[in-house]
Amino acid sequence: MKKILLIRFSSIGDIVLTSPVVRALKTQIGCELHVLTKQKFSFLFVNNPYVDQVHTLKDDIAEVLPALKLENFDFVVDLQKNLRSYRVKKALGKPSASFPKLNKQKWLLVNFKLNNLPDIHIVDRYFKAVVSLGVANDLKGLDYFIPESAVVDPSFVHRSLSGRYVAIAIGGQHTTKMMPTEKLVGVIEKIKLPVVLLGDKSDSSRGEEIVQQLNRQDVFNACGQFSLDQSASLIRQAAAVISHDTGLMHIAAAFKKPVVSIWGNTVPDFGMYPYLPNTPELSVIAEVNDLKCRPCSKLGYKKCPKKHFRCMIDQDETFIAESVTRLIQKQLK
Repeated sequence: MKKILLIRFSSIGDIVLTSPVVRALKTQIGCELHVLTKQKFSFLFVNNPYVDQVHTLKDDIAEVLPALKLENFDFVVDLQKNLRSYRVKKALGKPSASFPKLNKQKWLLVNFKLNNLPDIHIVDRYFKAVVSLGVANDLKGLDYFIPESAVVDPSFVHRSLSGRYVAIAIGGQHTTKMMPTEKLVGVIEKIKLPVVLLGDKSDSSRGEEIVQQLNRQDVFNACGQFSLDQSASLIRQAAAVISHDTGLMHIAAAFKKPVVSIWGNTVPDFGMYPYLPNTPELSVIAEVNDLKCRPCSKLGYKKCPKKHFRCMIDQDETFIAESVTRLIQKQLK
């Protein structure tokens, strides 16, 4: 049995996007699969039944190298592809493979608006790292595993969530990836079903502001009140999900939920849109096309570099709300 090390340090969405490779490695070649990741994201792999052992990085990569060397891996799958992962591969001295990161093409798109990016999802690019092992994409989509202890009963959260409801992930790593509060309010006003707002503690005050502006009894602010696994549980039970380009969007895709993703300074062309290989009709992209300044970054900023923030200000609230309704109705047929 081969012993394989898979490297992916961060972050939530990127780790969820590695799950098809993790599953395929385990099920197709029956290897002993180890993973190296940052300590704060280790739970995402610990919960995964296809992973045999998780090695964690705290600060310096040198701290974990002695333990990794003792494992005597047969092969290293590098799904991070940065200086740190290069140091690991060099120190271990084992056969390895990575994936096309396409940084040059992304740079050209951001800086010169020249789109030479291939029409291929990041998941399919990840699989380039395991071709030599005879591993192929099984097209079963993403995985996200919720421990039984983290399963949440929506009706206990709020009585209005006992039936069908919409989950909205209001957060994002960067301000330019998030719709302004007044735009989110405008979307929710047009949604007839109950709504639960999801995010971490940094989103809590904005969630409360949204609730207060709406003055509706069936909109609940859950931001900062639940762990990521518990928020994932609420997403799994939602009728549909609205999300910015963030980790919860990929978690929604893992549960094959109808999802409307809202794109600001980033673009789906980067290859990280909701991965639904067998049910692409469950995904609707909301973006403002024909903006000469977009994308302005492959990550994001604290504020719009052009000061107009049209990529979010010009989002069509009616389109987003009606898309959610349409996706839910399709599921009910």
